[in-house]
Amino acid sequence: MSHITHPAQTLLDNLDGFTVEIYPEKKRADIVLGRPPFNIISMLQREQLRLVFEALDTNDDVQVIVLRAEGEHFSSGGDIRGFLEASPEHVSKLAWNVAAPERCTKPVIAANRGYCFGVGFELSLACDFRIATTTSEYALPEQKLGQIPGSGGSARLQKMVGVGRTKDIVMRSRRIPGPQAYDWGLVVECVADDQLEAATDKLVAELVKFSPLAQRTAKKLLNDSEDASLSAAIELEGHCYSRLRSSADFREGVEAFHAKRPAHFIGK
Repeated sequence: MSHITHPAQTLLDNLDGFTVEIYPEKKRADIVLGRPPFNIISMLQREQLRLVFEALDTNDDVQVIVLRAEGEHFSSGGDIRGFLEASPEHVSKLAWNVAAPERCTKPVIAANRGYCFGVGFELSLACDFRIATTTSEYALPEQKLGQIPGSGGSARLQKMVGVGRTKDIVMRSRRIPGPQAYDWGLVVECVADDQLEAATDKLVAELVKFSPLAQRTAKKLLNDSEDASLSAAIELEGHCYSRLRSSADFREGVEAFHAKRPAHFIGK
């Protein structure tokens, strides 16, 4: 039998433009975009980011993942020249790579400040929670290049804010400030620029107190039922609820509630 190899075996040997920090004591992992000042995201980096999300999803030391960046800007977008050099087959995989935070079973937080454009915005939209600052600006500026968003940006945006506002953003390449993004429900919080780290830490600390099993179930349920009819979504919710009824975490939660003590969840 021949030896089986896979490109992913070497693809993560040298991370391109980002680092990964794991904090077991906080049950947290940070994916840090590290190509300041604009943190441009390369083609290779997109594929590596996907693999990192998949790896962290299986890491028992990690319960919550944070996607953040060095410097004053989250990301001004992708490597534009890379699009011209990439094959159509390669480009067709971009949306799958950018959807990695969404497919990840664990909660993912995007901490955004400054420019959050193009693929930077699309990656953030694929996360479960977005925290903005008063300096944040969100945009899908592909129209200026004679293109449209190609990694799920317009599709996810339309689900969140409706077709009218999405046309306003996509067709005009318009920038949306952090406070406006909060008003539209695009982000869960908009804080002063120097409070982004504290707000992120606070949300992580809140999320790690919950049952990992219940968090995974809620995330998958909400993702899977987004396009479902109301009756189908309620049916799916009922099945998920029934499964959790027999979990050790649910029993622990009920016993802790009646004993008036903090629950100690194990994710089973």
